[in-house]
Amino acid sequence: MIKLLTIIGARPQIIKAAAISRTVREKFAGQVEEKILHTGQHYDENMSGVFFGELGIPKPDYNLGVGSGTHGTQTAKMIAGIEEVLTKEHFDGMILYGDTNSTLAGAVAASKLHVPVFHIEAGLRSYNMAMPEEINRIVCDQVSSICFAPTETAMRNLRAEGFETSDATFANGKKRRIVKTGDVMYDNSMWFSKIADKKYNVQEDREYALATIHRDNNTDSKERLTSIFKAIEEIAKEIRVVLPLHPRTLKMMEVNLTKEMRQRIKDNKRIEIIEPASFLKMTALEKHARIILTDSGGVQKEAFFFERPCVILRPETEWVEITEHGAGIIADAQYDRIVGAYRELVGRKVNFPPLFGDGKASEQILDEIVKYLK
Repeated sequence: MIKLLTIIGARPQIIKAAAISRTVREKFAGQVEEKILHTGQHYDENMSGVFFGELGIPKPDYNLGVGSGTHGTQTAKMIAGIEEVLTKEHFDGMILYGDTNSTLAGAVAASKLHVPVFHIEAGLRSYNMAMPEEINRIVCDQVSSICFAPTETAMRNLRAEGFETSDATFANGKKRRIVKTGDVMYDNSMWFSKIADKKYNVQEDREYALATIHRDNNTDSKERLTSIFKAIEEIAKEIRVVLPLHPRTLKMMEVNLTKEMRQRIKDNKRIEIIEPASFLKMTALEKHARIILTDSGGVQKEAFFFERPCVILRPETEWVEITEHGAGIIADAQYDRIVGAYRELVGRKVNFPPLFGDGKASEQILDEIVKYLK
């Protein structure tokens, strides 16, 4: 029996883990034992704990409860906690997702103890080294035994950086592998969309735009946050805007928006501010929206999965396929670009080719891990 430790800590990782855990139970129960370690990077019940029950993810075997803090403090606590678990209990490999501080901590702890690292969502690049996520994903790729790339673009990035021809050899004598699998979030979106529709009665008329804002470079900047909300106010003149409000954004609105603007937004009946949405509710909202505005990488993808055009509230995206195929437009936090991108996308037909796999990425990932560890 192969024993794997899955590291999760942030909301997107909890969601992605659902796909792998489900496939372990349904197709690899006799070959793989999975244990889950929750770092506690996100510790608010609405942003983390509720997802375990809703998505059917097993309760974590370990919870470090590190909470918030500076990047260095938070990551150091995670490394120490993960290392303690790895030295107390034997694991044949570690599954890591995405690009958070939990990802970085797991990569450092496992690689130092010669535990093979399997990185899901490898090869993504924004080429913006000011993004903490870019640093995390690059470091994780470098120490991974298998880099699981979700798209052909991710594979090209890894090849361009020499991953395919690298002579790097791990403690077990094996060399690194890169594998294109498709996206586990596509697996999840297809699986849960029907469940979401049954649980949440979302109108199917698509007469609303869905907006999400959470990145610190947007929330912590008075200029950027003001510009984004000005654009939302303008767009709300043309279509109702639904805004599930991240706790960080709610806090920073008080700091970085004028009292007058906050009151205007509060009084605007065409801007519907709601509490942070669970994964299933978010799935339903995305599926039936007319258009999506977001600074989230995950929501960009989900918009594409459900064939919804997307205005990207960032200066770049690691999901370049979305913009290359005209399904999304990078508007950053600039008022004119946001409003212009919205009007352009709702005014034309958008194509959504099958770029993110066939809905069986999790099965392929586990099959490759089993073959590697046998």
